[in-house]
Amino acid sequence: MDLVIENIPFLLKGAYYTLLITVVSMFFGLIIGLLAAIARIKGNRFLRNIARAYVSIIRGTPPLVQIVIVYYGLVDYGIELGPLTAAYIALSINIGAYVSEAFRGAIQSVPKGQTEAALATGMTEKQAMRRIIIPQAIRYAIPPLGNTFVGMLKETSLVSVIAVTELMRSAQLLVAQYYVYMPFYLSIGIMYWIMSTLFTFILNKIEKRLSVY
Repeated sequence: MDLVIENIPFLLKGAYYTLLITVVSMFFGLIIGLLAAIARIKGNRFLRNIARAYVSIIRGTPPLVQIVIVYYGLVDYGIELGPLTAAYIALSINIGAYVSEAFRGAIQSVPKGQTEAALATGMTEKQAMRRIIIPQAIRYAIPPLGNTFVGMLKETSLVSVIAVTELMRSAQLLVAQYYVYMPFYLSIGIMYWIMSTLFTFILNKIEKRLSVY
């Protein structure tokens, strides 16, 4: 354990990048997911098909394949991305597909009477969606989104294959330096568990807060 204690700053730096990738990917994944959900529910036939194909392809392929396509595959078309940028893009697209399903279910669970009441007050359909439906849908979507985000935190370990020095990659580098496995992998396992527990706690607080209204 002395080696772990000696290298704690390096592992904490890896944990920082793990959290950074998770938060950035969650932010853009929320935007992508919300737009895809609205496209599937309110879009025309073309948009519905695009959104449906996006969700099907992303959910039907491994995240690791998506990461290497973004980082290595785009190079064939002259698009070279840094490892961190590629990680943001690949994981945002990945989580967006799952978030869109959570939002779609949540939007459809809002009673239709809410939309009818909003339209009766003179709102347009877009205004009713933005002011009435989406705020309620977000509250309904919090539990499934929580599971998605915690899963996202653990999937960030996959970006180690494109040399992003997040927590998993940090442990791999230390193992290669000291030729000792268990202390480092056990340590990052504990760090992932602590971060997952912290995420779950925060999301539970948000859910309880929103349930007041």
